[in-house]
Amino acid sequence: MIKKLHKISLLLSFVILLIVAIAQVSYGVTWNIGTLDSGGDVGAFSSIAVDASGNPHISYYDNMNKDLKYAVKSSNIWAITTVDPDGDAGALSSIAVDASGNPHISYFDGTNFDLKYAVLSDGVWIIETVDSDTAVGGLSSIAVDASGNPHISYYDVSNGGLKYAVLSDGVWIIETVDSDGNVGDFSSIAVDSSGDPHISYLDGTNFDLKYAVLSNGVWIIETVDSDGNVGALSSLAVDSSNRLHISYYDNSNSDLKYAVKSSGTWIIETVDSDGNVGDFSSIAVDASGNPHISYYDGTNFDLKYAVLSDGVWIIETVDSDGDVGVLSSIAVDSSNRLHISYYDNMKYDLKYAVSSEPVQPKSLSGQVVTTTVPNTVAVTTASGLQFISGETAIIVAAFIILVSIGVFIIIQRRN
Repeated sequence: MIKKLHKISLLLSFVILLIVAIAQVSYGVTWNIGTLDSGGDVGAFSSIAVDASGNPHISYYDNMNKDLKYAVKSSNIWAITTVDPDGDAGALSSIAVDASGNPHISYFDGTNFDLKYAVLSDGVWIIETVDSDTAVGGLSSIAVDASGNPHISYYDVSNGGLKYAVLSDGVWIIETVDSDGNVGDFSSIAVDSSGDPHISYLDGTNFDLKYAVLSNGVWIIETVDSDGNVGALSSLAVDSSNRLHISYYDNSNSDLKYAVKSSGTWIIETVDSDGNVGDFSSIAVDASGNPHISYYDGTNFDLKYAVLSDGVWIIETVDSDGDVGVLSSIAVDSSNRLHISYYDNMKYDLKYAVSSEPVQPKSLSGQVVTTTVPNTVAVTTASGLQFISGETAIIVAAFIILVSIGVFIIIQRRN
């Protein structure tokens, strides 16, 4: 009897150790991190996009020389060029890549206070001023539709309004979207499958998150979130089903928030509330409609990442080496690999992080998400990386224990 109890004890110990080992498995993303440009004070206000081949394109500001710079990785080799050295150019840039792999960049001309635009065509950068009406172009955002037409949202500093520009048949069409109070700062633009532009932005008068869409030639404007001081530094993405996803900062509670519009209704939740988090967020969606967010942890000065998997937010720290992660930008390629560009605020460098393998969170499947962020366990299955909550892990562990004991008892009785 004592020997049997001893054997049972050893078996239970082995099972418990196995469960602990499983429970200690993290989300499972392995990040390859490196410094991309360290020539002086570079890398602030970076923006990243990936082309159809999965090559990352990054626009960023050279604060030492006051220039707009551009980096692209092709055949595992980074090529860095200065796009615009004319005056103080390149701050607050945004980049998008068209179907042919051509990069389009919108940015601020700090010398003339204008909105400028650059596109790489046949190996040559074509640069032009889009809007020079007083002080405009701050904190612009760019998107390119299926026809290769660039759409830009930006802030009218002089009048405190949200403006929009689109290049159609070689002519820039400019209009004011919203002028109700001090609005339009920290805008983000995306284009849906029909070519309609969607814009998220800050209402600086009421400190709300607002949203505008151009539908049948008319701008439809609504308030997404008015709970406290919210909406600063928003980032917007449209998935393949034309659902809208917005990440933004809750300045009242120092939290990262997320809003998704499904079936005409905005669903809002807090993603991360652990300290002062969520500033300078960027959002991207994969082919399955899963949102991925990069953002700054202002408490620990780290770069963080969150992904919504099966209704649960999985959160992890990407880079904690010094003061990093401010002004990040994220993109997901067609293979579900993640790409993040960000600023090293201690070394004044441009950094880049890429997931070593594709990330395969479960599809949202149209379900309503929750605000809970339980511990999770990563499990590798035939269909890729899957995730179960801590509660589910406990149930699975208990089941394994019961089955193990049952099998052990049957074996002992047969002996």
